[in-house]
Amino acid sequence: MTDTPRPAQPIRLYTYPLSGHAHRVELFLSLLGLPFEKTEVDLTRGAHKTPEFLAMNLFAQVPVIQDGEVTLADSNAILTYLALRYDASGRWLPRDPLGAAQVQRWLSVAAGPLVNGPARARTNVLFGRPRDPACEDAAKTLFARMDTQLATHAFIAADQPTIADIALYSYTSHAPEGGVSLQPYANVRAWLARIEALPGFVGMVRRPTADPVAA
Repeated sequence: MTDTPRPAQPIRLYTYPLSGHAHRVELFLSLLGLPFEKTEVDLTRGAHKTPEFLAMNLFAQVPVIQDGEVTLADSNAILTYLALRYDASGRWLPRDPLGAAQVQRWLSVAAGPLVNGPARARTNVLFGRPRDPACEDAAKTLFARMDTQLATHAFIAADQPTIADIALYSYTSHAPEGGVSLQPYANVRAWLARIEALPGFVGMVRRPTADPVAA
């Protein structure tokens, strides 16, 4: 049996508390039981646009990780790296072609419809921008499709949790902060509860919402 590799020193995570993209990585690091240290990047003061940060990520976005000599940006890329580097079991990112493709399909959803729908709706509310009905409608469409998928699957891409679940969790869980209720989506809410029951789960900072269902 192959021993699970461990980093020689704690992984450095550059993060921002309200970023669901950054939370994806923090959550996965915790679920893997990997040592890591957080460095908060103050986006409100432009810390992500300094020459030092741009040297790590030209797109001026969190998250970024430093793992020894490896510096890597983009949350889904980081999830893929961590799964391939530190999950010898292949549980979180299947190594077979179909299993890997099914995960990739939902990573694409996390990078597209999830960001353009619930994530953007939440950002508008948190930062006092005008609410955009198109974002909220896109979120509802996405959650309806996820609810259909989860009616017959315990997790979004496989019988066990994968990095696709991690990529989708944060902004889905926090959708009520953007004015999108999760009440109509019982299967989504049950799936969120299954993620939150995983050993090593860590949540993201919540903001007050009138919706009683935030998970």
